[in-house]
Amino acid sequence: MKTIDINTTLIEGYMEMLDNLSPGNKLDLISKLTLSVKTDLTDRKKSFYKAFGAWDSKQSADDIIKDIRSSRTFNRQIENL
Repeated sequence: MKTIDINTTLIEGYMEMLDNLSPGNKLDLISKLTLSVKTDLTDRKKSFYKAFGAWDSKQSADDIIKDIRSSRTFNRQIENL
């Protein structure tokens, strides 16, 4: 079954469930779904823009490199054969 067929089946199932709701409840559901979609779009834009920018630190590059190298841990255990 293709993804489009599955999505259509799901939507049809939801529509059958929603047929029993009152018009007021349906309008409330529409407004909540609309708000949800708008929130998703703004969150995606924000997370996209957060991925860009300069590194902000008071440490020099050499100090950062030293910190990274000193924090490395090695826990390799060699088993006897």
